[in-house]
This record gives sequence, C-alpha cells and structure tokens, in this order.
Amino acid sequence: MTVSVPGPPLPSPYPLIDHLPAVFAEDRFAQRFTAAFDDVLATLISPIDCVGAYLDPLLAPPDFVRWLADWFGVLLDESWPESAQRAVVAEAVDLFRMRGTMAGLRRHLAVVVDGEVTISESGGTSVSTRPRPDPPADVEHWVRVTVRPRVPGALSEAAVEAVIRAAKPVHITHSLEVVP
Repeated sequence: MTVSVPGPPLPSPYPLIDHLPAVFAEDRFAQRFTAAFDDVLATLISPIDCVGAYLDPLLAPPDFVRWLADWFGVLLDESWPESAQRAVVAEAVDLFRMRGTMAGLRRHLAVVVDGEVTISESGGTSVSTRPRPDPPADVEHWVRVTVRPRVPGALSEAAVEAVIRAAKPVHITHSLEVVP
C-alpha cells in the first residue's frame, strides 16, 4: 500500500541530521537516511507547532471552528455566515458570562446579526423573599426585538429566534420582527 501526499514535501523545521553527532553531518548516507524521516515527521511536527492557530476561532479552518464550538457548548446555525460563526465561538466565554441579561442579549445579537438590531423591553425587576419563587403573575416582562438585516433575505429568522431564546432571561416572553 502506498500513501501519497499531494504537493511538495513539507520541510522539517527540526532536521534530524542537526541532532546527530558532527561526524554524521558530512555523511551523505546519514543525510539521505535522516531526510526520509524528516519528511514523515514534518507532517506531524507542523500541526503541533501551529496548534495556537487551530485553537483561535478567527484563524482555524472552518471545520475546526465547528469542533471548537462543541468544546464551548455553542450551537452554530449553518445559515450564519462563517464570520458570525467564528465571532460567536471567539466570544463564547463573554457571551455565556452575560447570558440571561439584556446586555448579553444585545451583545449576542450584535455578533450574529449583520444589520441593525433594536431591542425594547418592559424593564423593571421582581423581588421575592422566598428562594426560587415562581415569577410574579401580576407583572409582565417582555422583550421585543426588531432586526433590519443589511442584505434582505440573508437572515434566518429561526436562527435569530434560537439566539433570543438562549440569551434572554428565562421567564421573559419575547417577540421578533424582521424588517426588510
């Protein structure tokens, strides 16, 4: 079985001949022998040297960005542009830190939506002396989100709904309006 690698061989950043005693440095057989190992090891060493780029969502290959999203527990919508997917993964920690707040909702929508986002809310807070009470029934909390995408029809309304549901406080009702 023969394995062929497309393209020219990847140069080794750490040639093995440099790590052998000096007596072998001039030996042509030793140079050719270690060069064969260098060709194989270069394909292993290069990704290890570049691991920082693989872990940076702004530099990583697209399929690796989806893998990083799984690390952070981020659900990416395939309809989002690649730049939005990368931005959500890059800011995952901050977005999770602000989750359940209006500031978090604003930030999450700003990262995902390419366009103008307007949020209006009922405001106010509810207080209880009991731990884990049910939300008060006499106060209505709501959020209205209006989105004006830069490119009409390029926005998945279902994806924006999913972002709103994930980022808003749990007990608050919401509505979404997409204005062309």
